[in-house]
Amino acid sequence: MNLNKETYKEYKQYPERVLQFGEGNFLRAFVDWQIDKMNKEAGFNGSVVVVQPIENGLVDKLNDQDGLYTLYLQGMNDGKAIAEHSVINSISRGINPYTQHDEYMKIAENKDLRFVFSNTTEAGIAYDEKDKLEDIPQKSFPGKLTALLYNRFKFFNGQKDKGLIMIPCELIDRNGDKLKEIILKYAKLWNLEGEFALWINEANTFCSTLVDRIVPGYPRDTIKEITEELGYVDNLVVVGEHFHLFIIEGPKWIENEFPASKAGLNVMFVKAMAPYRTRKVRILNGSHTSLVPVSYLYGLNTVAESVDHEVIGKFIRDTIYEEIISTLDLPKEELSYYAKVVLERFMNPFVKHYLMSISLNSMSKYETRDLPSLLQFVKVKNELPKRLVFSLAALMEFYKGKRGEEIIKLSDDVDVLELYKTQWDKCDGSEVALRKLVTTILAYKKVWKMDLNEVKGLTEAVTHNLLNIEKIGIKEAIKEVL
Repeated sequence: MNLNKETYKEYKQYPERVLQFGEGNFLRAFVDWQIDKMNKEAGFNGSVVVVQPIENGLVDKLNDQDGLYTLYLQGMNDGKAIAEHSVINSISRGINPYTQHDEYMKIAENKDLRFVFSNTTEAGIAYDEKDKLEDIPQKSFPGKLTALLYNRFKFFNGQKDKGLIMIPCELIDRNGDKLKEIILKYAKLWNLEGEFALWINEANTFCSTLVDRIVPGYPRDTIKEITEELGYVDNLVVVGEHFHLFIIEGPKWIENEFPASKAGLNVMFVKAMAPYRTRKVRILNGSHTSLVPVSYLYGLNTVAESVDHEVIGKFIRDTIYEEIISTLDLPKEELSYYAKVVLERFMNPFVKHYLMSISLNSMSKYETRDLPSLLQFVKVKNELPKRLVFSLAALMEFYKGKRGEEIIKLSDDVDVLELYKTQWDKCDGSEVALRKLVTTILAYKKVWKMDLNEVKGLTEAVTHNLLNIEKIGIKEAIKEVL
């Protein structure tokens, strides 16, 4: 038995109020799930028309299942491991603009349409000067959207109340601003009337966002057991964690049209999203990055076992609460609660998050995620954050490429790997040699964007920690910072 509206007896049809570019796992486990909850609990009364942004995708599978699919949410919630599943009934249909272009353009004529969501990967919000208005369709996502908006502008004679609310979910900074900028560039490239650009500016709203939910996706390894449990075949099962956070920078009135709070969703409409983006990057991503070299060299392999470990767990908690949070400009209660949730997510028993899988480009990750905390800590406290400094020393040891007798498969830019190889090949393990290695690495402006040797006491502190790690091993060396 296959999942579709004939077999799902609770199937409901809603007005098509949302246009969505992207049919992948994340949007279905995040935005479409939220719309499903708002339909059931907040009277949103709207469905999603999904547009496949590239020629090959999943809309045929979506249509085969009448837009239905099963979402499994697995993870920690208030300290308890919880797994639950539900059928999501918020997608009305899927459209492939490469084979259904007329149907795609006709979406613009729908008077009920109000929202546009997208997740076309970080490379999706991009300008392609080769795109033309007459293309069927345009290659880029913003090109496709501009053509559709222009059709709406003409069909409704530029009525101001027929503008749309754009809420992109791509993981780039200021995604809404970037999307609007590119749409206006296409309006100019295609020589569209000035009234259209005015309509884009005055009748449409572009929101920048921050999205946060871990979505492992289709459970290939366990789909047989899942099918047996469900009692029906679902080719679009998606797995996500319980935690979700949606920060939307835009006017407060949107909340009345998108009643997420009434459905108990963790959606925040804010005037400025920068502090929340900083919070996520510093606490979630920053703690990940500072954890990896320390925990891996200690002999652990996953995030969950690291956080649960007596020594490494204390190290990462102290790093977050005593060194990262103290540098952030948000209410301490809010930051502490977010940190608690992050640590719960790290301990998700349903997800095996390997340290090596998040070690890619650790140098540049430290620069964007941890270095700002280190520098701000020095500025505020006039001293070095000893755990973040220890993590930096452990990172240099990690790039030596060995854990005992085991070879570490390093993954980074060729220049970075060559830098470390050259420095470690020349190092004889003496304090003088290690100090020279540290000085050279800290001076590598290509990654750090500055000479870190200029930070008072940093060269000495990193050298001291690295010497300890080399001489007595990380298990003894870490005791000094704990």
